[in-house]
Amino acid sequence: MNAAVQMISVTILNVEFITGNLWNGFIALVNIMDWVKRRKISSVDQILTALAISRIILLWSLYILASTFSLYLDAEVTMKTVRLTNLTWVISNHFSIWLATILSILYFLKIANFYNSIFLYLRWRFTKVVSVALLVSLFLLFLNILEAEIQIALWMDQVKANLSFSYKLKNFTHIPKILASTNTIFTLIPFTMSMTMFFLLIFSLWKHLKKIKYIAKSSRDVSTTAHIKVLKTVVAFLLLYVIFTFSLFVHLWSYEFEEKFFFKYFCPVGVIAFPSLHSYVLIMGNSKLRQTSLLVLSLLRYKIQGCGPLGL
Repeated sequence: MNAAVQMISVTILNVEFITGNLWNGFIALVNIMDWVKRRKISSVDQILTALAISRIILLWSLYILASTFSLYLDAEVTMKTVRLTNLTWVISNHFSIWLATILSILYFLKIANFYNSIFLYLRWRFTKVVSVALLVSLFLLFLNILEAEIQIALWMDQVKANLSFSYKLKNFTHIPKILASTNTIFTLIPFTMSMTMFFLLIFSLWKHLKKIKYIAKSSRDVSTTAHIKVLKTVVAFLLLYVIFTFSLFVHLWSYEFEEKFFFKYFCPVGVIAFPSLHSYVLIMGNSKLRQTSLLVLSLLRYKIQGCGPLGL
């Protein structure tokens, strides 16, 4: 039973990993090629490109973390591996969350309908909003890395103080928890910001529908459609991030349970799903990326069908 469950989870994990790299690579490639062709790139495409690159790095770090982290039992290897894994994990996950949050803010400023002076000021100066958000994120990233390094150093001191291998093996399981817990604390800020954008968008949509109720018979106008499309993107981000965080913590804490604890096989699937599936949502929510992807798929289908008779 355990072998079958493990095989299914590994298969799903590999599919998510491959498709996630393909989708994120597609986003980065399309935007970079469009940038080279037009000699300019929009702020949304800049964020999408940076987000896709950070997601590729995150996918590889998560794949290694989920697949092989528990195999590093030797203390000398652990000290080097933990620091490298910590740095890669923290940086890639940080930018993955923050860039998605900044994307939500940009969508909110472009789509929402408020006549508040603060909102109008932020809309007119959205470039400064992005710059300030990035500076804040970099400051929090520095604190995040510093906090994780302090926690790892404390763990290393405990290991050196007790040379027992069983002690090292037992305490090794605390390292992934350190990497997850410290990072999650700092990513609560962008998650809260995304939740705020979500509720403000709902409020903006409600005000808009209430306004056009007395003007037009159909409520499915351009603004309503744009609101709903952005809301779907933000909801997908929030839902996948909740699954990501929950799966990560359950997987890391599952090392303390027996081998029959089935959740530890499927939790990596939930972890990898965030940077993989959210990229697909972003492609479907962006008209340029969606049309390009449909064009690529049609060309591939044509090539496959065209090569069929030649292979017979």
